[in-house]
Amino acid sequence: MLVASVSLQAQYRYGLTPMRTEQYKTQVKINPDKELVNLEKFIPGIVLDIRYATIHNFTGEKIYTLARAYARKPVAEALKRAQEDFRKQGVGIKIYDAYRPYAATVKFYETYRDTTYVASPYKGSRHNRGCALDMTIVDLKTGTELPMPTEYDSFKKEAWPSTPVNDPVIRKNRQLLISVMEKHGFKVNASEWWHFDFVGWEKFEVMDIDFEQLEND
Repeated sequence: MLVASVSLQAQYRYGLTPMRTEQYKTQVKINPDKELVNLEKFIPGIVLDIRYATIHNFTGEKIYTLARAYARKPVAEALKRAQEDFRKQGVGIKIYDAYRPYAATVKFYETYRDTTYVASPYKGSRHNRGCALDMTIVDLKTGTELPMPTEYDSFKKEAWPSTPVNDPVIRKNRQLLISVMEKHGFKVNASEWWHFDFVGWEKFEVMDIDFEQLEND
């Protein structure tokens, strides 16, 4: 899945051994909540803009070979409820990234080692657990993104949700995004207005499963 072919030994040199495909399948049979759900199929009207399936991301490289968004079943269900609330206000969800294989987290860390903005491979990302979403909201009539404080994946302090915003429209948009997501069981990341962690992510394991493997199940 990753453009750069990296051996498992190299990927796992940070002391973390994530769950692989066969372990995942076994676990889902025991606990269906552990299933990774295809968000595009599960949530009507959701829009995908998977930046890591393009070169338009902070690495400048195509990280994924498929533009997909997966999340654990309870995460997907909560996001579906959030989408219904957003629609009442004339907006909808656009996903930049969701479940992220651990190998991608290693790549990000080795590209940009500031763990304010990228996850540590020693612990793994909440994206690796299928419990984090990178997202924004779009106007349902036009499909355009609502103005936000920064672009996606900005490494500036302006991206922090606690940073004051002078523009009343941008301030309102950010507050709408955060308030609806928090209502449905998510918490915004301290340094990224677009990143939401599912409350209860600790119950889910770090995984390193390619999208192709999920689609072949």
